[in-house]
Amino acid sequence: MSKNKEHKIPILSFFSGGGFMDMGFEQAGFEVIWTNEFDEVFAKLHAAGVTSWRKSKGNGIKAEIFNTKSIVEVTSKEIVSEAFPNGKPKHFGMIGGPPCQDFSMNGSLKGFGGERGKLTIVYFDKILELKPTFFVMENVTGLTKRKDTKEYLQTLLKRVEKEYYVDHEKLNSLNYGVPQHRERVFFIGIRKDCLNKQAIEQALFGKWFPFPVNEKYQDSATKYNWGKQVSFGNKLKKPEDVPFELCVESCLVPNSKIDVIPNANEVFTLYKPISELNKIAEGETNRPSFKRLHRFKYSPTACYGNNEVHLHPYLNRRLSAREALRIQGVPDEYILPSEISLSKKFKMIGNGVPVPLAKAVAESLKDFLFTNEII
Repeated sequence: MSKNKEHKIPILSFFSGGGFMDMGFEQAGFEVIWTNEFDEVFAKLHAAGVTSWRKSKGNGIKAEIFNTKSIVEVTSKEIVSEAFPNGKPKHFGMIGGPPCQDFSMNGSLKGFGGERGKLTIVYFDKILELKPTFFVMENVTGLTKRKDTKEYLQTLLKRVEKEYYVDHEKLNSLNYGVPQHRERVFFIGIRKDCLNKQAIEQALFGKWFPFPVNEKYQDSATKYNWGKQVSFGNKLKKPEDVPFELCVESCLVPNSKIDVIPNANEVFTLYKPISELNKIAEGETNRPSFKRLHRFKYSPTACYGNNEVHLHPYLNRRLSAREALRIQGVPDEYILPSEISLSKKFKMIGNGVPVPLAKAVAESLKDFLFTNEII
């Protein structure tokens, strides 16, 4: 690796949440120098979790949310003064996943007209004002599925595409070593004056960015003989072809370690009668609530609201905070403070980008920047 490639490219992180996407980019060799999170409790969780993770890696830089204003209120001038006190560098990037509830098929479906949907518009505005060398935006696939939303998105992108080459792709975290079926769309933009136009013109079918492909786990949802739904309480053997790391079982904390591993004993109390819980089969995830995971299958999308956390496969309890973090690919060195409410923790966890997926995107982006001599 060249000395130039070892140089850490500065990143501005918007809608930072618990810092999962930031962690993936840091693992890939970028440097997150400025963060923004409007929810003050999420900001506290971010600071604690990312700081403990950095310390475990020998990085003494304390994590903190630099700006807790709404992205609507914070000005680009303010961002530049906070992030770059010595002046804006030649190259830097922006990453962010604007709140997606207005685009989610399980959400309000208000689209860009919803309060959260409008934040995607503001994020694009900030890109055009700050003019980063590159940007990344992550969101639910509903953003590109519904006709009215898709058409308005294309209108927004036309503005951005005056100054940026933009590409997008749907990625599933399951294909990147995460035991969770979580499909999200990623947008990558490179400022036009930084990229040779010929690299774009030679791309097939207009797809010019080399989004990451993990050959080891590609098409994981369909190519393995996943565990089948069975009555609760059965003893099971893992199907031979199924990778253990893609199974929920790989994330479960044994009873002997619940009080040893941080956040492993943080579990919502179940008020449903045991007799009713026993009727819920292992792998019965097509229910509106009280979905029970299968130990030898991946988890459906971790999206925890109203304390509705997935049930443990073979114990009558919900997943713990640590188990949910593991299902998002978050290392155990990322530790959350015990005094903050479980509701906030699970909501923050469910909002995040799985760390290994963020890292894969970041590594592809970094390779592209250096291959094309942008940085």
